[in-house]
Amino acid sequence: MKSLNYHHLYYFWIVAREGGVSHASDALDVSASTISAQISQLETAQGVKLFERVGRNLRLSEVGQIAFRYAEEIFALGREMTHAIHGWSTTGPHLLHIGVADAVPKLAASSVLQPALESYPDMQLICREDGAERLLAELAAHRLDLVLLDSPLDPTLPIKATGHLLARWNIAFFGAPALVAQRSSGFPLSLEEAPVLLPTAESAMRRSLDRWFEANGVAPRIVGEFDDSALMKTLGESGVGLFPAPSGLAPAIERQHGVTTLGVLKDAEVSYYAITVQRRIEHRGVEAIRQAVL
Repeated sequence: MKSLNYHHLYYFWIVAREGGVSHASDALDVSASTISAQISQLETAQGVKLFERVGRNLRLSEVGQIAFRYAEEIFALGREMTHAIHGWSTTGPHLLHIGVADAVPKLAASSVLQPALESYPDMQLICREDGAERLLAELAAHRLDLVLLDSPLDPTLPIKATGHLLARWNIAFFGAPALVAQRSSGFPLSLEEAPVLLPTAESAMRRSLDRWFEANGVAPRIVGEFDDSALMKTLGESGVGLFPAPSGLAPAIERQHGVTTLGVLKDAEVSYYAITVQRRIEHRGVEAIRQAVL
């Protein structure tokens, strides 16, 4: 059995993570030649090539991709071990890294995160907003502790994770009071040719709405499509168009944006999920969220 030098593995991991020797050199404050020598020794010891040269750039080989995934796990466990050893007495705040998919309303995300902050006042949230696929990749690499999505976990994805249903609400339409007054009679059929602001096709809410529109023969006039639900609501409050949001958030949306609820679609729903990966040492913030809302 070949032995493994973890110092060499660490240098390999940083190069793969940073995207090259020069970036790794800056991150580690170590010369590029030293890093290259360490990786060369690792490759020699294991009898494999971890990188392939493409022009002036390095790219992980097939074996290198496998090694990188294991290295991610190894050093993530190292970080968890350090937290477990020192507990809450470490210098500085305890960090909870959360990923929020673009389509998840900020009000929904805020209500989910509240229990962790209330349980551990000295904890610091690090929140990232991005596409679901990239966030799940970060979760699999243990760079995120929990990811909030607007759809259940795709079972075909190469990630060992668990999805927890947070909430399931019907979809409601909101708008500036004057616009709502124009369309209040005959809802929901009054959405026909009404100016609307909708999420983009990638969101679960949009897919649910498209199915409802088709099933009911309603064709609104789409004024804009948005990845950012906050921008959609901001434009909606100005009277540009009606916009959809979860019915369970109606009071907060009306209060925050000064809009009125036009009505609720009984046959169109949206659900939100918390995605976690099993860890040998569970994050206390994630456990607080799970106990409170899952």
